[in-house]
Amino acid sequence: MSEPDPQPFTRRDPYAALRYPEFVALICGSFLLTGALMIQQIALAYELYLVTRDPLSLGLIGLAEAVPFIALALFGGHVADRFDKRRIMQLALLVMLIASAVLALFAWTPLRERLSQTAWLWLVYAMIGVLGFARGFYSPAMASLRPFLVPRAIYGNSATWSGTFWQAAAILGPVAGGIAYAALGLTGSLIVVMALIVSVQVLLLRIRPRPVSPDPAGLQTVWASLREGLGYVRRTPIILYAITLDMLTVLFGGVVAILPIFAEDILEVGPEGLGVLRAAPAVGALLTIIACTWWPPLEKAWRNMLLAVLGFGVATLVFAVSELWWLSIAALFMTGVFDSVSVVIRNTIMQTTPPDHLRGRVQAVNSIFISASNEIGAFESGLAARLMGTVPSVVFGGVVTIGIVGDVWRRSKALLAVNLTDGR
Repeated sequence: MSEPDPQPFTRRDPYAALRYPEFVALICGSFLLTGALMIQQIALAYELYLVTRDPLSLGLIGLAEAVPFIALALFGGHVADRFDKRRIMQLALLVMLIASAVLALFAWTPLRERLSQTAWLWLVYAMIGVLGFARGFYSPAMASLRPFLVPRAIYGNSATWSGTFWQAAAILGPVAGGIAYAALGLTGSLIVVMALIVSVQVLLLRIRPRPVSPDPAGLQTVWASLREGLGYVRRTPIILYAITLDMLTVLFGGVVAILPIFAEDILEVGPEGLGVLRAAPAVGALLTIIACTWWPPLEKAWRNMLLAVLGFGVATLVFAVSELWWLSIAALFMTGVFDSVSVVIRNTIMQTTPPDHLRGRVQAVNSIFISASNEIGAFESGLAARLMGTVPSVVFGGVVTIGIVGDVWRRSKALLAVNLTDGR
């Protein structure tokens, strides 16, 4: 891998990765795109719940995005390992822009009134599916490009700053989404999303194309290439356990998809309150990740990860039983605190462990697991809320999360001594 030209930094420099302009351009683009998708998700989720009053309609948002993403992400990783990663990202953003434009057009009242409610819902889910298709190529390309923009010695620092910018977007995006929906409606919110996607395209122009890393195995068929990536993940316990732990806990313990129900029916705080609820985990995560730039949780990393996920499960239980506005916000804040520790450790593992020629495919597997936890988890949350009731479904998820931590700890005791400090 061709590393960037060395820049002056010290081992304890918390801003080391920010001294590389291309890396800054990449994470600023990630910030804007994450914010755009959050705004879009908040606006669509609230609109769909007002129209249908059905928790399952919220779960179907996640499923509509997850199915094409999961189906294509591994192939997207293969493509990222074979072609110019920046160009892949640019094409994927173009597809996202088109899908958002279609959503904005048919959210406009004169056109929307020409469709039945069922037809409009199918159109929304179809465009969300197109976004999932584009993310199936964008995510592995972006994640596998990031290690090429900084030296290996500061991979941990770059993972922390990547998480910081993502969490900042996860804070501002939901708040902006709630405000934009209340002030501009669905169409106006989607126009804001389109403007942000265009801004990401501009930022990508500041990143030089990188040569494709040679594959020691030589030219392979697509299926052989995909099997190689999957086989590496299966043979590498720290990667396999890290992404599995994250997937299962968020799959069962996540509550994001059904927050509109809490905002509208339980806490009665409206769309602006939904934005605050959605932002609360990200506020906790952002503050914790900033702290991690000074005190990285990479020594005894696996122990720290298990403790963080355990805390996530406990905070989820508190949120489930709370009927107080301030306590609900505090519990969600703590889910973000605990989740951010897990994110920093997992991102560092994903940057330091895979060889260069496999990065795209390994990151694609990671993206599939993340999507399964987030989008399919959203479907599971909506379905469970419909079958069990909103509060019992969240209690169930918190209990399952705690049980998963115990089982993974039992299976992964050999990893408790892992030290990821400075990429080792």
